Amino acid sequence: MNTFRFDQHSKRPIPLDPHFTPIILGNHAFEKAVKSSTHAIKIGIALERNQGQISTFYAMIFGDEDNQHEANYRYVERLIKTLLWTKGGFRIYLSCPRDLGMYIKSVYHEEGARAFDVRFMSRVYDQPFEIKLTDFHHLPQTYELTKPIGRHMNGCRIGFDAGGSDRKVSAVIDGETVFSEEVVWHPKLMENPDYHLAGIKESIYRAASHLPRIDGIGVSAAGVYVDNEVKIASLFIKVPDDLFEQKVKRLFIDLAHELGDVPIEVANDGDVTALAGAMSKNVGRVMGIAMGTSEAAGYVDQEGHITGWLNELAFVPIDYHAHAMVDEWSGDRGCGVKYFSQDAIIKLAEAGGIRFDASLSPAEKLKSVQKMMEHQDPVAQEIYETMGVYLGYGVAYYASFYDIEHVLVLGRVLSGKGGEMMIDRANHLLHDEFPDLAKRITIELPDEKSRRVGQSIAAASLPEIKKRG
Repeated sequence: MNTFRFDQHSKRPIPLDPHFTPIILGNHAFEKAVKSSTHAIKIGIALERNQGQISTFYAMIFGDEDNQHEANYRYVERLIKTLLWTKGGFRIYLSCPRDLGMYIKSVYHEEGARAFDVRFMSRVYDQPFEIKLTDFHHLPQTYELTKPIGRHMNGCRIGFDAGGSDRKVSAVIDGETVFSEEVVWHPKLMENPDYHLAGIKESIYRAASHLPRIDGIGVSAAGVYVDNEVKIASLFIKVPDDLFEQKVKRLFIDLAHELGDVPIEVANDGDVTALAGAMSKNVGRVMGIAMGTSEAAGYVDQEGHITGWLNELAFVPIDYHAHAMVDEWSGDRGCGVKYFSQDAIIKLAEAGGIRFDASLSPAEKLKSVQKMMEHQDPVAQEIYETMGVYLGYGVAYYASFYDIEHVLVLGRVLSGKGGEMMIDRANHLLHDEFPDLAKRITIELPDEKSRRVGQSIAAASLPEIKKRG
């Protein structure tokens, strides 16, 4: 048998990224080849996270007789990478051939290629990361916990959305917005957490000045939050670890205490994105994807509950190409952050021959491309067509791990005519190449009702307020 290759390029020509190799196509080709083999074997992967929760996944790979060890290694490594960043976990149980298991252990190790992933998961779950080789009889089975989130509108509430380029705040009384404000800031560039604290406090206190009292505060922010503590967040990427522990980790808890021990609920901005969509449409099975300085994602299940999964799709690979863009934070290639963010727009613009003034910030470069799009510039159109191809293939891959019916896409990358073109191309790609998925999944921009709900307003609905008296 010839060596299996994952380089299944997009079936649509992409002039600005001709080497794009969608992981969903490579995986489908691998799985088809394995299915045709008479030596295929089954493997099991179980990820353990907080509260004893387990997510278990099964796959088929080539057997030893097929002599496709390298293909197995690559397929399973990317699969585990995906599962880690969708589900989360500090311990992985693997039931697989020993050579494959030892390879995965060497990669997901403190000194291995995925050292970032190992350190991240250890920090999130306050547990040492480990991979345990086991057999099928001892492979843990799925145990998931879900919980209701948000949708509370009673009382006087503050909703705060901390983005990488701007921060938004709303004051809400019994579901009606009485104040809303958006302020530009640059948290990812600042080492001193006093900058972040001052900005957050300024927004919260300005909203508070428009309320007769504060019954609750809801916070939407990129990162991982457990029991309202900041575990890891890109907003504080420059803050040294010692100052993070001293001033950042409990900042929202301390702020709620400062305001009179008001109820507070902090959630990942992706989950709040999904919640906003679910609230506006009164549906479940919603994936929210926010594209700004990075990719944020969240998911609300058929019951309208969050799953407790990590949903950090910025680190989920979508491109198999060996020379795909490197994410500076994780050091990995082909991950969502470089395809669903302003970085992707800038990358494609430069590939199309656009040269930006060196003094421009990434957000300003994005705005210049959006302005070109308003004037129907052909390169700008190619940029957003390419973004639509990325999105279509990305959603098809995400659907391998999520039960999705609605994909709500928002964020500054989607502003203007470019966002509409991007969504149109993505839906057409699903229809043409994944017709079964297209029958049940709709990719869409927020409608007017969703916009009225908004991220900060959805955040305001997070805390449950006990009735007075």
